[in-house]
Amino acid sequence: MATKGTFDPEYEIEINKPELGLRGFLVIDNTVLGPGKGGIRMTANVTMEEVKRLARTMTRKNSLADIPFGGAKAGIIMPKGVSPEKKKGLVRGFALALKEYIPSRYIAGPDVNSGEQEMQWFAEALGDNKAATGKPAAIGGLPHELGSTGFGVAQATKIAAEIAGINIKDATVAIEGFGNVGTFAFKYLQEMGAKIVAISDSKGNIYSKDGLDYETAMAVKKKEGSVIHYKGAQKLSADDFFGLPVDIWIPAAVTDVVNDSNKDRIRAKMIVEGANIPMSEKIENELWQKGIIIVPDFVANMGGVISSYAEYIGYTPDKMFQLVEEKVIGATRAVMEKSLREKRNPREVAMEIAEKRILQANRN
Repeated sequence: MATKGTFDPEYEIEINKPELGLRGFLVIDNTVLGPGKGGIRMTANVTMEEVKRLARTMTRKNSLADIPFGGAKAGIIMPKGVSPEKKKGLVRGFALALKEYIPSRYIAGPDVNSGEQEMQWFAEALGDNKAATGKPAAIGGLPHELGSTGFGVAQATKIAAEIAGINIKDATVAIEGFGNVGTFAFKYLQEMGAKIVAISDSKGNIYSKDGLDYETAMAVKKKEGSVIHYKGAQKLSADDFFGLPVDIWIPAAVTDVVNDSNKDRIRAKMIVEGANIPMSEKIENELWQKGIIIVPDFVANMGGVISSYAEYIGYTPDKMFQLVEEKVIGATRAVMEKSLREKRNPREVAMEIAEKRILQANRN
């Protein structure tokens, strides 16, 4: 355990329950501003190191959003194809193993492969609705399925584009990832007048120079299981998808999707990080030095945790979306205007603002 208020994680906890087949991780990074808040990632290859990086991102994100949450993240190793009953047992076992930390030091939320159902299981296991946010509406939740994160990504994109001199109307956009974040970013950006020319999911990548349609893409995904069956769209290799000369490129899937193998292919004018840690800070800085404007993850995708806070204090969906819009626009404008004015990496600027608030709170 680290000293509260330092920039070392306060708790790094590994859970091993062989009788349940359960292995998981919790990192409570910083609780100066409030209990650590962060989702539970459920993948076959999640690691303590990944969770640790994500927890630090949450500390910065919650501080920058100016909400009374600290930063944390959790992960459960979840084999592919696990049955719903088995998954429920793993989620409940994980919750019970962490009981002493919840909700005073940690509040759970959705992440990769976890949504409102998993959050309901988590809260029910502990008999405490405050144990998790993103729960079903029927039990007082504001599920992330409402699209708060993708809505926030769209708002951040609009403001950053405006500051960079890119007109969002008719701006060309590629979105990597077609889950909760990518689909809602598509929906709201299309409503703003942007032209979404490329999207991808786990099965492949598609492109249309004339633009893709949100409703059509959603229908194809639901019926066929993948956007690659979108009629009239061109299928692209991953290399070609990464190399599209678009105005705005939005990674909205998993960690480290931009790496040393593909970083030099990117030709977008702007990257808006819908996913958490879609690239290392080193690669991000290399791209920024090449002249690519980058909206960091903990600025662009803070809509989800703002929604979590709105749920925590009992807001309606309408009030939640209003709060997300206000806070994302305010944070994006503050970071991107200062970045361009001072010719500094946006992540450096955002981290400075976020960490200043934490240090100030620690002194008080």
